[in-house]
Amino acid sequence: MSGQHSEAAAGGASGAAEPGAGADARADSSGGTGADTRPPGRRPGRRPGGGDTRGAVLDAARTAFAAHGYEKTSTRAIARAAGVDVALLHHYFGSKRQLFMAALDFPLDPEFIAQMILAGDRSGVGDRVVRYALGLWEDPPVRERLLAMLRTAATSDEAAELFRGFVHGELVPRVSAVLGPDQAGLPVELVMSQIVGLAMARYVFRIEPLASASVDEIAALVGPALQRYLDPGSAAGAAASG
Repeated sequence: MSGQHSEAAAGGASGAAEPGAGADARADSSGGTGADTRPPGRRPGRRPGGGDTRGAVLDAARTAFAAHGYEKTSTRAIARAAGVDVALLHHYFGSKRQLFMAALDFPLDPEFIAQMILAGDRSGVGDRVVRYALGLWEDPPVRERLLAMLRTAATSDEAAELFRGFVHGELVPRVSAVLGPDQAGLPVELVMSQIVGLAMARYVFRIEPLASASVDEIAALVGPALQRYLDPGSAAGAAASG
């Protein structure tokens, strides 16, 4: 799954040493009259690159993203709150986007979704989207994470803000970019609302016969509904766009 990929990329370097640590040690020990008793490579007031450092960065990132949103949160501010150098933050996570995805722990990659939309005929986007979404929910480990996210977002302002930040900062802009300006914003959010409602009814409330229906049965009924939101020539698409 794409979210798992971003987490793996984020966690793969967790055992590496802090970048720039040697230079920091030389700077700390030069020019003083007394002996420097700090351990080599350790900056005062900064957490070394090991132990629970990655977890501290994720905790600080979740707090910052929830309080200020995606756009107004800087990696420098997150690093400061976590007590690490910003270079170490980039060493673990690579970019602000990857850090955000890891903090959200949400198995959706907007870039993958954009490529999926482009992978076939425009008239089949609705069908591909609903099959992709159901494919995630049908995978038990992913389903557990999605269920936890929905339940947490329903009761936690912080989790809800993280989810909104993902939608507005990552998902909607990337998908809208490949669909075109006429379908930016509201049509994409309407599709998402249909998917979330479908998931709640099928996997949380387990309403029958929806809960027992096959993916093919659901895609045949829901796919055309999503397509109407995304088709600028349809009444639903025109109303959502304008």
